Amino acid sequence: MSASVVIRTKNEEAWIGRCLAAIRRQDVPDLDVVIVDNESTDRTVEIATQFDCRLVTIPQSQFNYSLALNLGIEAAANEYVAIISGHCLPVNDKWARRLLLSIRPVRVAGAYGRQEPLPDTGPFDKRDLWTTFGVERRVQSKDFFFHNANSIIRKSVWRDVPFNENINGVEDRDWAKKVLERGHTIVYEPAASVYHHHGIHQGRDEVRAARVARVIELIHGR
Repeated sequence: MSASVVIRTKNEEAWIGRCLAAIRRQDVPDLDVVIVDNESTDRTVEIATQFDCRLVTIPQSQFNYSLALNLGIEAAANEYVAIISGHCLPVNDKWARRLLLSIRPVRVAGAYGRQEPLPDTGPFDKRDLWTTFGVERRVQSKDFFFHNANSIIRKSVWRDVPFNENINGVEDRDWAKKVLERGHTIVYEPAASVYHHHGIHQGRDEVRAARVARVIELIHGR
């Protein structure tokens, strides 16, 4: 099975080389990698070009998390499109294969993997990662939790349900809710694991928390 990988980046020079090196070590051959860069001012793009990636640029004036993903997925060459943050590192060389195996059943629209902290990850982020991403695999038909720091989707489903560009962030859960309502399922695959240094809530960032809360309320229709 062939796959593409879409990576959103913004000033990720500390991580992007390690992320791409780990992706190139995967035991899935010829992964098609698309970088969607948001006008990085550091060496992110320079480093990425050393790994035979295709580059899509999104200006800061137009940036939206959903738009960035939609541009990357549109550029992707394959039906199965993995999504990983530029500061996440696949734990081993089976990451891509585990995601691909998870999405093979025809009703599965997307799958997401485990996220683990690094030794120097802060305690709040460690707590959130350990409590959010467990060790038990599950198939979700009603629960629309989904996370695009480490996921895979079917491009054919995405063509019917692209990421919502009217919201900025939490686009993954909005998308998952919509595809579940259409009769698809979502899989959580803990064996497809990545290290995520700053976690899913970025410590106690209240501005980010308020933005996420507003979008979740919108998704719930509140």
